[in-house]
Amino acid sequence: MSSVAEIYQRTKKVPDLAWNRFVCRPLAAVVVKLLEATPVTPNQVTLGAFGVACVASVVLVLWPGYWGLLAGVVIYEASYVLDCADGMLARLRGVASKQGHLLDFLMDEIKAFMILGAVGARLYLESKEPLFLLLTVAGLVVLATGIAVTTFQRRPEIAGDPPPTAVGAPPAKSLVQRVIGIPMGVAKLLVHYPSYIWLAGAVGRIDYYFYPYLVVNALYAAKSIAWLGVRFGRFRGD
Repeated sequence: MSSVAEIYQRTKKVPDLAWNRFVCRPLAAVVVKLLEATPVTPNQVTLGAFGVACVASVVLVLWPGYWGLLAGVVIYEASYVLDCADGMLARLRGVASKQGHLLDFLMDEIKAFMILGAVGARLYLESKEPLFLLLTVAGLVVLATGIAVTTFQRRPEIAGDPPPTAVGAPPAKSLVQRVIGIPMGVAKLLVHYPSYIWLAGAVGRIDYYFYPYLVVNALYAAKSIAWLGVRFGRFRGD
C-alpha cells in the first residue's frame, strides 16, 4: 500500500496550476489512498464528482445569503478534488484510458455550464435585475461556442497528424513570446475557475467569478470564430 505522499508524487501532473499543485491534488491524494484497495473505478469517481457538482449548483440557487454562497462553493471545490482524484487513481492503477479522459472532459464541460448557470440565477434572484439573466444566457452561448470549436479543432480530420515529439530541452522563448505569455497566463487562470471561485465565495462576491469568466470566454469564442473564418472562409485560390 502506498502512502499519501507516494501517491501524490506518482500521480501528479507536471506542469500544473498552483491551486492544483498545492491544494487540490494533495487532498485528492488522500481520496486516492482511501480508494486504492476498493473496487471503486476512476470513472465512478468522475461520475461522483459530477453528482457533487450538481448538489453545489442546487445550493447556489436555492440557499440565499452568505452562508449559502460559501456552502455552494465549498461543495463545488469538494467536487473538484474528486475530479482531480479520478485521473490520479487511474494513473496509480495503470488503467488510464482515452475513454476515461473523454468522460472526464465531458463532465468538466457540463459542470462549467451548471456552475455558470447557477451563479447567474443566484445573482438574478438576489438582485431581481433582468440583466443577469441576459448575461447568463450570453455567457452560456459563448462558453458553448468555445467548447464546440475546440472539440471541432481536435477532430483528426481537422487537426491532422500530431507533430513529432521534440527531443531535448524546449527552445528559449523570445521577449515577445514572454510578454504575450503574461495575458495568456491570466486568461488561463480565469478559465480555470476552481482556482478562484472559492475566494469569490469567501468574500461574498460571487460576481468576482461571474464577470471575469464571462469576459475570458467571450474573448475565446471570438478567437474561435475568427479561426473558423480564416480556415474555411477563404476564396478559392487564396
